Parts: sequence; structure tokens; C-alpha cells
Amino acid sequence: MDRIDIDGRSLTRRRVLGLGIGTLGAGMLAACSNTPSLPASSGSASSGGASGSIIDLAAYDAVLAKGAVADASLVEANSWAKAIKARGVINRGGTDTSSLFSLRDPATGKVAGFDAGISQLLAKYITGQPKENLSQVTVDTRETLLQNQSVDLIIATYSITPARQQKVDFAGPYYESKSAILVKSTTNNINSVDDLAGKTVATQTASTGVALLQKFAPKANVQTFDDNPKCLAAVQQGRVDAYVIDQSILLSDVAKNKDVKLVGDPFGNSDPYGIGLHKGTDALAFVNAWLKAMEADGTWAALWKATVGQVVKTDPPTPPAIAS
Repeated sequence: MDRIDIDGRSLTRRRVLGLGIGTLGAGMLAACSNTPSLPASSGSASSGGASGSIIDLAAYDAVLAKGAVADASLVEANSWAKAIKARGVINRGGTDTSSLFSLRDPATGKVAGFDAGISQLLAKYITGQPKENLSQVTVDTRETLLQNQSVDLIIATYSITPARQQKVDFAGPYYESKSAILVKSTTNNINSVDDLAGKTVATQTASTGVALLQKFAPKANVQTFDDNPKCLAAVQQGRVDAYVIDQSILLSDVAKNKDVKLVGDPFGNSDPYGIGLHKGTDALAFVNAWLKAMEADGTWAALWKATVGQVVKTDPPTPPAIAS
């Protein structure tokens, strides 16, 4: 099932929606642009710059600087990676308007975030430099761009589904999203899903939020709103005590609004994000092996801390199990 995806796909099934995560109009652009590499320099490590990003850019640059580089023989033996190395840059389908996951700083042109970092670290592993060319994707263009070889991969909070697996290969999952709880920053009596009993809780009308709350917080008083901005406003104005929806949506709300926060652990069904790859090539084995290695050596956790962890003030979660 689809939830709202940060690059602006699928707005009608699991999640409708006024996207808190990036602007849909910008996310649906079909333009392609070069993304500069992000060296670990003190000059680039500001606290957000003109973009207003909440990402810790100093830590982000440090993660890229420490990223592993593959042995030449390993790349030479893989036709997918060999072609990328010869080109000197990885071609990613994604977005540059997504807070915490892939956001471009208009002042510097740099794209940073969890998804962007995954792409740039993989580019460094293959080519020696964290350089990517970013092509904007939509729900209608993702599979097409892969199938016609316009991009090497898609990294854009791309949910793994059986229908999509008929068209593309998915490495990973490298991240997963569950539901979470958003409250006013001054709220102290809600710290977990158990604390929602007797509280008025907002969720989106055309989402799975109602069923989720019936299962995990059956004593909550559920109030539904049409979209994310209305749910967020209800919390900010004190008309509801909390708002429950996919964590990925709430992460952006918190990144952009200092008067709200996330509390408790994510709960409910997982939505796994994968790296979309050309179907039936040697890319899948190569990328999965790299993902396992970067999770094992702590790179995944460090990237999470510099991006998503700037909003979710907990220890890094355990990465989802990667398909063999």
C-alpha cells in the first residue's frame, strides 16, 4: 500500500495530502541538475544556510568524508558499477525539496538529507567522490526512468511493493517508516501511544490513521481532518491533544515548526523504503552488499543522526533487514 511519498507520489490511497514534506509543485519538476559533491569542510558546515535545513551539515559532511571507497577490482567485476565509475558520477532519480531526506540549499546548490546521503555515499564507494546528478521524479516517471536507463537508481522514499517489484529491482530496504505521535512542544503528559487514552487525537480522513488508533489507542477520541496542514493546525491551536500519522510526514512538520515535537516510539505497520534499480542486472547484489557493509561499520547510524536524528531525539534505530 502507498503512503504519501516525499517526492510527491500517490496522494489518494493510504495518505492524501497536504504534504508537509517539500512542495509538490517543485517535487514534480522534470528538470535535471548537477549536485555538487559535499566535501567535509568547515565552510560548508553551517546550521542550515539559506535553505533553513535542520540537518547538521557539519556532521553530514563528516559522514561523507569517512565514506568507504571500493577496491577497484570489486567495481571492475560489476558491469553496473563499472559504468558509473567510468562516468564519474551517479545518476539518481529523486527530489530536492524534501526536508531531512533530500533538500537543496538554494544558496550553495548542495543537496543533503538521508536519501541524498545514501546516494552520495554509494557514489563515493564506486567513484571515489560523493557526486550525483539528480533528476526529479514523480509517481508517473520513476519506473520509466529506470527502464529507459535515464538514471542509475531511484532513492526517494520509494516504498517497496509487489507491483513495483514486477518492473524494477529493489535493494534494501534501507529505511522504514511507521506511525508516530506529534504534540505541542509544551505537552508533557503524552509520551507514548498508551498516553493517548482519553485524549483527543487528530488523523487524516482518508488515511489508515483511524484504524490504527482503534487498534493501538482504542480509548482515544479520534477527530479527522482533510489533510496534514489541518491536522497540524489543530495541534498548534490546542483543538486536539495529538496528531498520529506516518512518521515521515511528521518529521517535516517538526522540522518546519518549533512549536511541535514528536514523542514516543514509532508504532504500527512498517513502510519499507528501497533503492530502485534496473530490473535483472548485477546492480542488486552490488548495492545490497554495500548497504550491509555501511550499516555494519556505523555509517548508516551516523547519517541518520545527522539528518532524521536532528528531529527524532533518540538513539539511531536498528536498520531494517536487507533482503538477500
